[in-house]
Amino acid sequence: MTKIFIIAGEASGDVLGFRLMQALRAKAPEISFSGIGGARMAEAGLTSLFPMQELALMGLAEILPKVLHLKQRLAQTIEAIRTEKPDILLTIDSPGFCLRVLRAIGSSGPKRVHYVAPQVWAWRQERVKHFPGLWDRLLCLLPFEPDFFAPHGLNPVFTGHPVLESGANKGDAARFRATHNLAPNAIPLVLMPGSRVTETKRLLPVFKETLARLQPQIPSLVPVVAAAAGIAEAVIAHTADWPMQPIIVRDVAERYDAFSAAHAGLTKSGTSTLELAMAGVPMAVTYKVNPISAFLGRRLIKVPYVAMINLLGGQALVPELLQEDCRSDRLSETLFDLLNDPPMANTQRAGFATALASLRAPEGMPSDAAAQAILELL
Repeated sequence: MTKIFIIAGEASGDVLGFRLMQALRAKAPEISFSGIGGARMAEAGLTSLFPMQELALMGLAEILPKVLHLKQRLAQTIEAIRTEKPDILLTIDSPGFCLRVLRAIGSSGPKRVHYVAPQVWAWRQERVKHFPGLWDRLLCLLPFEPDFFAPHGLNPVFTGHPVLESGANKGDAARFRATHNLAPNAIPLVLMPGSRVTETKRLLPVFKETLARLQPQIPSLVPVVAAAAGIAEAVIAHTADWPMQPIIVRDVAERYDAFSAAHAGLTKSGTSTLELAMAGVPMAVTYKVNPISAFLGRRLIKVPYVAMINLLGGQALVPELLQEDCRSDRLSETLFDLLNDPPMANTQRAGFATALASLRAPEGMPSDAAAQAILELL
């Protein structure tokens, strides 16, 4: 039996891990999995070593209070790998934790694969010199990444982006409207505050104020909040005092139905921008971190955009309202324009199609291509 120890540290990695586990089992049914994951990977049969949410932290100020606990979880993970002696150690994204695991295990252990290349091309590019020897294969989701990593001997393989097989473009608007008994003139607005508790704490209060400004102008507006697995209860608590109670969607299928029904979206940066683009939802992107993290980030980031859909399109397809601009007056003005200016929304949709086309792998679906690249190491 082939054993794979798999590690995901946040909600997006949990989804990638779920699809990859399915693709690997389809090609090699005898594979067994252990490691760290969330609710989706649990659906595929993984019993997590500890709750994945403990790793879902972002920003220096957010991580510092948890450093001792994270060190304990790191030691626990390394010990589990050494005890279980898997054939492959597969780490998914979460470089702060996963790269430390890879470094500790070293080349004398199992074959090591890292899925989702560290975004050092975006900021602090000099970090790439620390990667040689960390893995046997690097699976890249973005088409420009192999050209960046190959000169450093990092064995990159472009497998395509799994968002293409997510089904984000196959939601059922009629089903969503019927399920929630929406009036014919209702205008759903999707709000995506992120998959980490720290993100939702910062963004949901701003979203609340944004809605307070929008609803007098658009009385038929219906807020729909996408709550990532593991933090739904926190989202419900943070939205309990909203003047108009939002529809909270938890599972993936209902989220995609909401996308199909939505007239516009407001999302944090990340994979969510690609999902909304797949569904053709015009959007604005916003984000806010601790001021210390923002101060450091601005001096290190080397790319012109934060939203992945903008990076792929090579232009500002969607507005980015970050840090100081993440405030209710700016957000409400931008969303009002999106909801009332069809040409603006259609321009976004046309750009989405071009950007998403670049995410296709040379052959097969992304998860199948990733599974094949992993199995080739055995």
